[in-house]
Amino acid sequence: MKVLLDENLPHDLRFELPGHDISTVAFMGWQGVGNGELLAKAAAAGFDCMISKDSGLRYEQNLNALPIAVVVLRTKTNKLEDIRPLLPLLLAAVASLVPKSIVRIG
Repeated sequence: MKVLLDENLPHDLRFELPGHDISTVAFMGWQGVGNGELLAKAAAAGFDCMISKDSGLRYEQNLNALPIAVVVLRTKTNKLEDIRPLLPLLLAAVASLVPKSIVRIG
């Protein structure tokens, strides 16, 4: 699966998701792009999903019109050590994502 890591997540998270083609918002040059435009750019670039820590995303976007699937991590911080306990759930969620859906983990 082709996965985009939002800019609010650590870049090293990409090494924790084996078997997926992972890119970051920074690598794509999309820093500072709003969520709606970011999701549209990700879909146009062939991404299947975006992983984010932005809990407000589900309220800002029309969930019936999401261009790609979104996984929102609910953790105390965006530090990798706080995200690691969620990795089994994250990997399972990414493996079973329904296109154009949103999933919250944590």
